[in-house]
Amino acid sequence: MSEKLTFPTGFLWGGATAANQCEGAYDADGRGLANVDVVPIGKDRLPIITGQKKMFDFEDGYFYPAKEAIDMYHRFKEDIALFGEMGFKTYRLSIAWSRIFPKGDELEPNEAGLKFYEDLFKECHKYGIEPLVTITHFDCPMHLIEEYGGWRSRKMLEFYERLCRTLFTRYKGLVKYWLTFNEINMILHAPFMGAGLCFEEGENVEQVKYQAAHHELVASSIATKLAHEIDPENKVGCMLAAGQNYPNTAHPDDYWAAMKEDRENYFFIDVQSRGYYPNYAKKAWEREGITVEMTEEDLQLLKDYTVDFISFSYYSSRVASGDPAVTEQTEGNIFASLKNPYLESSEWGWQIDPLGLRITLNTIWDRYQKPMFIVENGLGAMDTPDENGYVADDYRIAYLAAHIKAMRDAINEDGVELWGYTTWGCIDLVSAGTGEMKKRYGFIYVDCDNEGKGTLKRSKKKSFDWYKEVIASNGASVE
Repeated sequence: MSEKLTFPTGFLWGGATAANQCEGAYDADGRGLANVDVVPIGKDRLPIITGQKKMFDFEDGYFYPAKEAIDMYHRFKEDIALFGEMGFKTYRLSIAWSRIFPKGDELEPNEAGLKFYEDLFKECHKYGIEPLVTITHFDCPMHLIEEYGGWRSRKMLEFYERLCRTLFTRYKGLVKYWLTFNEINMILHAPFMGAGLCFEEGENVEQVKYQAAHHELVASSIATKLAHEIDPENKVGCMLAAGQNYPNTAHPDDYWAAMKEDRENYFFIDVQSRGYYPNYAKKAWEREGITVEMTEEDLQLLKDYTVDFISFSYYSSRVASGDPAVTEQTEGNIFASLKNPYLESSEWGWQIDPLGLRITLNTIWDRYQKPMFIVENGLGAMDTPDENGYVADDYRIAYLAAHIKAMRDAINEDGVELWGYTTWGCIDLVSAGTGEMKKRYGFIYVDCDNEGKGTLKRSKKKSFDWYKEVIASNGASVE
């Protein structure tokens, strides 16, 4: 009988969250207001996320789920103990920028914020969990948006560099895996969340987006430079919202449409991984009349300080067509896509495609030949707990098992280099796309509804013990 295939020795199994979706305590211990705080649940959420509707502070008549979320700020020891019980090797989390610099442009950081994350990282190490830290997971202090216009301003480079220097210095020896920006390609689709952008009537929106993107790309190189200087053990990654684009048919126009969609997706990672702007992007800017202001020093930074590894989120593949008459769409993580008739969909219309993950892994590996890290993957579902808070989430287990097998095949049969895997929302949290709590991803159920009501009690789902066995067996238990 042949030995069961496993994952590489030292593979980093774990889970992922984001500060704005789980911490709550939005004004505790000196924390300042951030863009992620003022995005309400409901019909107005998406216009604010896309920057078309302005909301610079809390307004009457709205519920803002990030204000309290699941209150991990006060409960992180309980939550990390549960992650430790599952056997996590790594835990991906993010820094709330406005906890460290409440306004964003101060010269000195907020000690209470620094201490919170120091305590959290030490708690992780107590259980042998390596923190994987996203420096900016859509967070931007509101003061920087109101005063400077968010990432459209070059001044943001100074503020971000100060944040990074502070983090790398304070947490040297506690954190060695860093991500500069979460889903950096999301800036084109969710510019308020991605870069703190709001637009004026008549403004060249695409020009503003790409200028802001350039500033973030330069900031990413500055962070990589600093990280390596302060601690040579640091590993810095980029992060994109990934998912292969399939042509709708074998028609060459459809193949070309899919290729263009993929290029738009990989544009940012091309720069962060290769160190220069691709020609296809420059030509697109020429056609669209976009002029991105950049200096020779910027270009040198991009060239000299590329990332060490590539991380990405994967929830679904996508479909593209060159025929404007083909319009039937499905939902998916802000990205709209044509419907794929060969795939099943989740309760939120996200199409489920485990083989698409293997295809995506191979595409990224072939394109860059850099180590990869899957930092988001999971199934959002409406879990129904029993009276003890237990959820028999076999559907989640099936989803994750299929994707883990696809990863295993990509490693063992295709030879891709994959460092680790963190499932999204390892504990139930607020959905970034919808602001809902009922869209649950976790191994741990949190008693909280869409209106923020509930005890916040944590309880293990069926998937908790299943994932514990996956980690203990290094993936061999997945049939």
